[in-house]
Amino acid sequence: MNVVYASNDNYARHLAVSMLSLFDRNRRARQLSVYVISMGISGESRMRLESIAAQYGREVQFLELADIGSQFAGEIDTRGFDISAMGRLFVGSLLPESVERVLYLDCDTVVAQPLMELWRTDLRGNVLAAVMEPTIYGAVKREIGLTDRDIYVNSGVLLIDLKRWRQVGAERKLLDFYEEKGGSLFACDQDTINGALKGRILPLPPKYNFFPNYRYFSYAELVKHEPVYADAVKEEELREAKRHPVVIHYVGDERPWIAGNLNHYRKAYEHCLALTPWAGTPKEKGRRLYMFAYHMMDYLTVVCPAARWFISRMLGMRVIEARGKKKTDSRGEK
Repeated sequence: MNVVYASNDNYARHLAVSMLSLFDRNRRARQLSVYVISMGISGESRMRLESIAAQYGREVQFLELADIGSQFAGEIDTRGFDISAMGRLFVGSLLPESVERVLYLDCDTVVAQPLMELWRTDLRGNVLAAVMEPTIYGAVKREIGLTDRDIYVNSGVLLIDLKRWRQVGAERKLLDFYEEKGGSLFACDQDTINGALKGRILPLPPKYNFFPNYRYFSYAELVKHEPVYADAVKEEELREAKRHPVVIHYVGDERPWIAGNLNHYRKAYEHCLALTPWAGTPKEKGRRLYMFAYHMMDYLTVVCPAARWFISRMLGMRVIEARGKKKTDSRGEK
């Protein structure tokens, strides 16, 4: 099994948590190679990460991509995301030619169960497989050329047929698409992958990339918001993901490393952190009231999902509108 991450030094602590959970839950894997696309990970952090791998008799290889901005022809606007998120677009050129299949994991994930079943998934001729994100805004899909009947996936967990990726020139397609969109997309790398590889992505069961806030959404509500979800995911698969997620992905604002968070799945992160060289790192302070309010919104999702959609749409659309204004201002138009 080949696994790849992309990180800078600021995210090294979260990378350590994810890596440790990966090694721990896949002890029986005969072969487990880990590659880290590094954007300035310090020497000290590298040694700490290597020590985690050594505990499990594994190794980690670092692939430096120091000046990632130079890889793009035009301006880059990552919409508040760290530019290291774009590192996954370069897996085909950075990883050795001998690697023909790879599992990409975001740093803010925890592997809760063995991954061999996922690793052996038949991609059926597709370039990659990923889990759908049914809460995406319709405006985002339309902007990248997707229709209501097209799936939209989250890029935090990607099972990639790297051989086919290279054959079809996926990296060039991704960079060209991003440039065509003016280097400014709502979810930068994720929108790029969905738009450029439309029709070449296999949907995976939600347990392989489970968002904690989806615990509070009913299957019927997700299908109501994104009807194509019913074609890709069965109701029992969502129930299974809530009870026994394989990969927990800490997206959204309720992150387990923020003081006061009440994330239902936070203990998985905290347990792994305590086993890394970053054990004892204090949580980020100053947002306790916001964390409480966010968790109350989770419960609001259960009793009144329409209110959750309204709040989410208001906040999300502000981001989209702000981006549109920025692009207009940059052209000097009124």
